[in-house]
Amino acid sequence: MSGTDRASSQRPQANLRSQFVTRGKDEPMRKPPEIGTLRELFVDDYLVARMRGVRRVLHTPVKREVVFTADQPFEDATTAYYNLFRDGDRIRMYYRGRMPGDDLSEQQAANIAESADGIRFERPVLGLYEVNGSRENNVVWVGIESHNLFVFKDSNPACKAPERYKAVGGSWQKLYGLVSPDGIRWRRIQQEPLEVSGAFDSLNVAFWDSRMGCYRLFSRYFEAASDGTHVRAIQSAASDDFIGWSKPVPHQYPPGVPLEHFYTNATIPCPGAEHILLSFPKRFVPGRTKNTDGMLYPGEGISDCVFMSSRDGVYWERSFLEAWVRPGPDERNWTHRSNMPACGIVETGPTEWSMYISEHYGWESNRLRRLTIRPWGFVSARAGFSGGELLTRPLLLAGKELRLNYSTSAVGSVQVEILDASGKPAEGFTLSDMRPLFGDELDAPVAWKGGGDLSAFIGRSVRLRFVLKDADLFSIRTI
Repeated sequence: MSGTDRASSQRPQANLRSQFVTRGKDEPMRKPPEIGTLRELFVDDYLVARMRGVRRVLHTPVKREVVFTADQPFEDATTAYYNLFRDGDRIRMYYRGRMPGDDLSEQQAANIAESADGIRFERPVLGLYEVNGSRENNVVWVGIESHNLFVFKDSNPACKAPERYKAVGGSWQKLYGLVSPDGIRWRRIQQEPLEVSGAFDSLNVAFWDSRMGCYRLFSRYFEAASDGTHVRAIQSAASDDFIGWSKPVPHQYPPGVPLEHFYTNATIPCPGAEHILLSFPKRFVPGRTKNTDGMLYPGEGISDCVFMSSRDGVYWERSFLEAWVRPGPDERNWTHRSNMPACGIVETGPTEWSMYISEHYGWESNRLRRLTIRPWGFVSARAGFSGGELLTRPLLLAGKELRLNYSTSAVGSVQVEILDASGKPAEGFTLSDMRPLFGDELDAPVAWKGGGDLSAFIGRSVRLRFVLKDADLFSIRTI
């Protein structure tokens, strides 16, 4: 069977797209959400019924060291589109290395680098392709797919070993699928492009969505603006076989959110909370340009990075319109296509997640910098010194113990009260029964005078009332 026949015979189910239609913000829930071992983050107000003296706050990452510089003969000032993931005891990073000619050049190369700690990246010598007269390089693919090759390790239980690693890459209206048994030696899954529409001159992201039971693709398209121009935007599609895809669905945002250029999307299921998708688009502002003197590849525009989240991949929460990462004082980051987040989150310590962002695009100093953030610490529910409280919607607790990811000042505190369906505090689980928590912990157990056993509440609809003072609450879960 040819690749084309295979794609035609194994198209996604017609109703696959309908799985991603989300609950509107004001639409009542059909049943209370269950709080289990997966963490619930406060990146949106999905769990929140009411806040008084509490607001949700976006936490920006800390800029750390430069971990990679594109300074080899098989790289150049346009090296970009970094994406990475942990694979066993290594962190694997893929990126566009060398781009001779234009975006459609078949001489473009995609490379790999590896790290044990997320800080020191090394280029393995693979000897697979000759570039600049030598095979002493880390090139894993040469061809149009190298323009924006995105790689992931397939967690689909039905995935065959020769296709354990998958990738998408291409440009403009053609996106190709690649497969590999080891992440090093690749082949096209079919000679024809994947059956999906879009404008793919960007880092397009794909992965197996275990919750939905299908592959997801987040890609670029151009949306018409009211002034007749076209804006770079994000769409999503789904597939059962990674070849035939559903019709892409444009991202949806709350009313009043401005239409902005999203050059990339860097979408990823949140580790430990995979039912929540996080996205870190590079926001491109073509109408602003600063000094480009000395750039090898000058151009108009500047960029920063924003944050958004979704529970279905279609409707996206954009409570925070401000930048998640600003260009900062480095003047070489105030030029076009810099500040591009790499796609991927890796744990580099017990209290640290690392992410990465490219800098100095178009300069001879083109490089990648590490960012760190608290695990699950993208957004918190915060109260100041005067205190406040957050009341959840009705919930179902699936575990016997409540755990909190929180931080307070030396005088701050966190308390939790359990309310029954009628809003009455449960005996033995009131504020007066709980000694206030204070400190800075990622997974702190909650206990009252009688202990922390919540067995009596499993399967029952309850509300949680959090009382905070000079404190941040990042996430909750039960075990």
